[in-house]
Amino acid sequence: MSLDVAALRASAHPIRLRMLSLLTGAAMSATELAQELDITHANASYHLRVLAAAGIVEAAGEENVRGGVVKRYRHPTRTAADECAGQAVGTDPEGQLLVWQAIAHELIRRAQDQAVDTERPSPSALCDAELWVDPEVWKRAVRLAGDAALLLHENAQPPRTDGTLHVNATMALFEMTTKEPKR
Repeated sequence: MSLDVAALRASAHPIRLRMLSLLTGAAMSATELAQELDITHANASYHLRVLAAAGIVEAAGEENVRGGVVKRYRHPTRTAADECAGQAVGTDPEGQLLVWQAIAHELIRRAQDQAVDTERPSPSALCDAELWVDPEVWKRAVRLAGDAALLLHENAQPPRTDGTLHVNATMALFEMTTKEPKR
């Protein structure tokens, strides 16, 4: 199995997708991830090992805590173009489907957890469209989405930091396959 396929399969799990989101804002230990995700330490450690083995997260240091060593991991921010790709779906059809299914599941979970404040609504955006556009417009849209993703990732803070908002950003931009119309 190629590294890209291994990375796709490793990231195609709802818990690991959530971990990647959290590890973008701060280096965290398995214990911290377990607390934030409300899962067991063993479960958090397992999923971290899968992500690390696939090369998706990297060690971000160790510290001594109560006579033991705590290892921290992070999900490194990349360039705007790479970040826009996020969990890039590659060309493996099975891997693509796994990633899309995991993202859809995670988006539904986040939407169900969404807090709605009718007194003070927060800004939001939603776009779901299948369009035909000029190639230059498409390139610009992909660059802008990449810039937005990079802005958010570079400014992400550790969970529950005072003065921060808990937000969701899910972007999926891809070219569609053009098929001949049925007659």
